[in-house]
Amino acid sequence: MYQITKDTIVYDIMVNAPATQPLFLEIGMHCLGCAFATGESVEQACMAHGVEVEPFVAKVNAFIAANGVGA
Repeated sequence: MYQITKDTIVYDIMVNAPATQPLFLEIGMHCLGCAFATGESVEQACMAHGVEVEPFVAKVNAFIAANGVGA
């Protein structure tokens, strides 16, 4: 099963689990395909958007597990 960590690059998530995009959009991460996404970790993105990383990672992983998405 695909899982992310705080060190996972945002772009990699968009490639491997694109169905998670709404979770990123709802917390203000609208630039999922921009240059930052190709080199920015989930932790860095969360810091930039004022979101606590651990609860967000847990939410994304729960979504992935519940919906069977991901590489």
